[in-house]
Amino acid sequence: MSSNPPWLSIVGIGLNGIDGLTPEQRRAIDQADVIAGGKRHLDMIGKDARKRLQWGAPFMDSLERVLDYKDRHVTVLATGDPMWFGVGATLRKMISAEEMRVLPAPSAFSLAAARMAWSIPDTECLSAHDRPVEFLIPFLTSNAQLLVLTANSDGPKEISALLIANGFGDSELTILGNLGAEDEIKIECTAANWNAKNIPSLNTVAIDCVAGSDAKIFPRIGGLLDDAFIHDGQLTKQEIRAVTLSALQPLPGQLLWDVGAGCGSISIEWMRSARNAQAYAIEKNLKRRAMIEKNGRSLGTPNIEIISGFAPDALHDLDPPDAIFIGGGLTIDKTLPSCWDKLKSGGRIVANAVTLESEAILLKAQKDFGGELIKISIDRTSKIGNFNRWSPLAPVTQWRALKP
Repeated sequence: MSSNPPWLSIVGIGLNGIDGLTPEQRRAIDQADVIAGGKRHLDMIGKDARKRLQWGAPFMDSLERVLDYKDRHVTVLATGDPMWFGVGATLRKMISAEEMRVLPAPSAFSLAAARMAWSIPDTECLSAHDRPVEFLIPFLTSNAQLLVLTANSDGPKEISALLIANGFGDSELTILGNLGAEDEIKIECTAANWNAKNIPSLNTVAIDCVAGSDAKIFPRIGGLLDDAFIHDGQLTKQEIRAVTLSALQPLPGQLLWDVGAGCGSISIEWMRSARNAQAYAIEKNLKRRAMIEKNGRSLGTPNIEIISGFAPDALHDLDPPDAIFIGGGLTIDKTLPSCWDKLKSGGRIVANAVTLESEAILLKAQKDFGGELIKISIDRTSKIGNFNRWSPLAPVTQWRALKP
């Protein structure tokens, strides 16, 4: 741990402005050689001879400019709690914790929870900045309480439309605008009876979810019904998918390569299963890539990254994965060794085979890389006249291994 004092202070400011700052926050601003932030925050403290860095576009370039002043005392001004989806969390990825100190104001989530009298640990706190509103879908369940920080005044209406489309039209919405300011507002309505007007651009939406009889509720554990996906038959079936995901072991923030993704069922369920999990869905077929995009939106993973091309050529420039699934890419002998080479140390790899030729590739993989082979056989009932019988699905050979 460094004995040097932090060169960077990050000060959270509420909508009540500098009047709401603590003495420590004021000192961090007064003693700074360089002050950075958005125009609104910089205007709050007035002009003087000190260096100012105003955020511009692209935003990451502005943050890089902050790092140029490591030999000075720098104070960054932010909204509310800088570590709640804020600039502080982004800067922490760029510098060590010892280099910075964070002096937060109450976050929009804290203020909204206080207005609603909601317990924060029992509430999902989400941000709709810079992402499609469909990312809310995995959180829509009966009686769930959500706090959503929106991007602008149109955000609440987009949320209302999403709730209606997914059978949650009776959900109660409370739009909390300009939280902490003198002109703070509160608007209440249901999604189905939307009537909100004059919504401030700075708003947080509290959603008390009410599921209708037609509500689309999908559990986040692996193994959604096959009908949850748009597909052309090239789909890892529900039971096999559940076993496959248990072998892949989705973990928060980790990256999956789904090689030969088909309709994207494995990569979509991977992303749904763990917070901030990411996936590359690698698929050569144009129509199936369109299916992946539609499935991603309807099931709440609109940020799934779809990669066009054939494995292994399409894999070369991708970020190294924490886990790999190979379902539709086992027809080329070079695919599996290439995936093993790219897999991070400690990563998991799972491959499914339904033909003798692809099974032979898995037998060689076990010989070369270790791991284990299992055979999965599933029977489902089907009608034969007035009676039922067992109808087997194609058996699947699965290879699973952990890279040392």
